[in-house]
Amino acid sequence: MTGRDVHTGRFLPGHRIWESRTTAGRKPTFADADALWAACVEYFEWIETNPLREAKAFSYQGRITVAELPKMRAMTIGGLTLFLGISHETWRGWKTEGHDLYRPDLVEMISRVEAVIYEQKFTGAAADLLNASIIARELGLADKVEQTGTMTLNVTQEDAEL
Repeated sequence: MTGRDVHTGRFLPGHRIWESRTTAGRKPTFADADALWAACVEYFEWIETNPLREAKAFSYQGRITVAELPKMRAMTIGGLTLFLGISHETWRGWKTEGHDLYRPDLVEMISRVEAVIYEQKFTGAAADLLNASIIARELGLADKVEQTGTMTLNVTQEDAEL
């Protein structure tokens, strides 16, 4: 142990421990955009290799068989942040200018990752591999119907007494 008395463990006079550290705080979770991309690709691969399982019953000549069929697992930002070990707020902060956690070095990669997730969900729903109505709402594609018109309401004395 340099800078300490070997018998007592105390710092020697003149030892300036605070000057020996070149950085403050913990290291960032992802040092750069390439490190973030590599971790996100691990998530994408995990999604592909770990599909959901659906139990289906089949009947043939009076005999019922149950089989497990793989089902597409949708990629989500929530699933990604869990996989990466970060909070959703951290992810949002990294891409939001003015946020305390803003990481301009990651903004372009975050956009790329979010585009991959969007595309996977969109194409999965379009191919009927994912629930289209749930995915449409998540992606902001839900049809909105606006109804307008007039309505006349007649209230009688009898109604008012109820």
